[in-house]
Amino acid sequence: MAEIKIEKKKPVWPWIALLLVIGGLIYYIYFVDHETHTESNVEIENTTSAK
Repeated sequence: MAEIKIEKKKPVWPWIALLLVIGGLIYYIYFVDHETHTESNVEIENTTSAK
């Protein structure tokens, strides 16, 4: 009889984890606001009268 070699399947989860990491990096680079926010919001009141 012929001998049949059976190979085990390679795990898929490392590829899924790699895709999730790459997706997270792309999300961080393109969608996260990188501007620095300053808390010095100054309100300016208009005191000139237009009568």
